[in-house]
Amino acid sequence: MENISEPALLYDMRLEDAEIQLVEAARANPADFAPLYNAYSMRVYRYLRTRASSDEDAADLTQQVFLKVLEALPGYRPRGIPFAAWLFRIARHVAIDHHRRHKNIQYWDLLSDIVQSPSEQDPEAVALKQENLARLRSLLARLDVQKRELLALRFAAGLSTVEIAQVVGKSHASVKKQITRTLQSLKEQYRYV
Repeated sequence: MENISEPALLYDMRLEDAEIQLVEAARANPADFAPLYNAYSMRVYRYLRTRASSDEDAADLTQQVFLKVLEALPGYRPRGIPFAAWLFRIARHVAIDHHRRHKNIQYWDLLSDIVQSPSEQDPEAVALKQENLARLRSLLARLDVQKRELLALRFAAGLSTVEIAQVVGKSHASVKKQITRTLQSLKEQYRYV
């Protein structure tokens, strides 16, 4: 079990309480769904952007996720699964369905948005960043789908390892170990590519 400090635990509890209030308000009145959408739409979009071939596809998938969430919300019960984990489980299934229909998806297109700032003026620095980005993309493309999925949930969606475990249906220890090993492996391979 993770050693969580008391202030961090209280912060998590307050976040969870606020999240539950938003969920309950939306369940009582679908017109109150907007705050939930606003709280999670960008995280869902960033996650789906790692699984879609374009910004437009990611936006369409994000809308599909929130339509499914809105339809399923009356049946949601927070029995040990936080709303974020439930939401990203839906997003994951939407991404899997999309991937089945479109086999040639380019993963991690979002990397360029994350790594390269548009204000970069130095052509040499831009070229170096692009080269490093190409190396990283190459390494990520070699990962199996499950490892890419864990990294997408962790870094694009910003989920904790506990939430990721709930999304993918694995133990927290297993998810934490897999992410750590994958990052370590990427780091070692990056040196030699």
